[in-house]
Amino acid sequence: MKKIVILGTAYPFRGGLAAFNERLAQELIKMGHQVVVITFTVQYPKFLFPGKSQLSDDPAPNLEIHRWVHSFNPFNWIIAGRKIKKLKPDLIICKYWLPIMGPCFGSILRIAKSTNTKTISILDNIIPHEKRLGDGLFTRYFVAAIDRFIYMSHQVGQELKVFNNSKPAEFIPHPIYDNYGEAVDQQVAKHKLNLDPNYQYVLFFGFIREYKGLDLLYEAIALLQSTLLHVKYIIAGEYYTDATPYDQLVDRLNISSSLVQHTHFISNEDVKFYFSACDLVVQPYKSATQSGIAQIAIHFHKPTVVTKVGGLHEIIEHNISGFVVEPDINEIAQAILTFFNHPDKEQLITAVSKIKAKYAWSTMAHAIVD
Repeated sequence: MKKIVILGTAYPFRGGLAAFNERLAQELIKMGHQVVVITFTVQYPKFLFPGKSQLSDDPAPNLEIHRWVHSFNPFNWIIAGRKIKKLKPDLIICKYWLPIMGPCFGSILRIAKSTNTKTISILDNIIPHEKRLGDGLFTRYFVAAIDRFIYMSHQVGQELKVFNNSKPAEFIPHPIYDNYGEAVDQQVAKHKLNLDPNYQYVLFFGFIREYKGLDLLYEAIALLQSTLLHVKYIIAGEYYTDATPYDQLVDRLNISSSLVQHTHFISNEDVKFYFSACDLVVQPYKSATQSGIAQIAIHFHKPTVVTKVGGLHEIIEHNISGFVVEPDINEIAQAILTFFNHPDKEQLITAVSKIKAKYAWSTMAHAIVD
């Protein structure tokens, strides 16, 4: 048995980072390890946070979670590092997604480590989608505090070489998010979300940021609107950018009648209804590394349209479990049209269900411990 600390986002904070760390903690506990999760008192200052709230309304997970870290208070980093060191962990796991977190995590890890403590970082990104001054300096500082790395897309593995050429690094794909429950009957899900049962639905899910290409999807919808009369498009997720340009685009393209806009934060308990109600998931990203959204879609056996950016296309087999296209309006539209005209949609769904086993949480957990 190992004593393991997971340092990063967790309850009461919300979103994919928290979900990942909590699900990983549960898997490590299942393996027989002792796991403590250390999260934030303050994760982002309000002026840096683009959403409405950082905190979750969902029930607390059954985990030992301590709120010890203020991400922008260097004096706190010393205190938090010493507290973690007193736990005498064999292993500290730290997810890395933004260089701005580099000084905080890098300092805490340096203080928390003892001779017998190993550190592993699971990299979401090493070079961020939205670049800022100091990114390289902050990332180098963080990388120097880490013993080993796990990257979840080959693009991130290549980018890691800019900062590290000597420490061990291993590719382990993003596990399936299986913590949102099982699928429900499609008609039940449509009723729950007040959707018209006479339509089929395409789902765009997750926080809305510029790099996620919602504008590309809107342009593609305009091309399809007169052809796929039986299809509507669910936009489910909170804006993490200015919504005005997107609203103006909807008006200019005259596509509001084709949209179901649930542009608020989607609680964990409601995720299963969105993925159960839809027929197809679309990720029209302009840039990416990997995405938990595709892994949620796989859990719910939903084919996905992904753009050929970052590692998104590494988990979707074109014309087998979904469609891989360039981040181009015409190609996105054609993939959606191909799906709804497909002679055997069940073949696509079966292919998705077969790849679930490749992305088990046990694979990630065993790789970390090994």
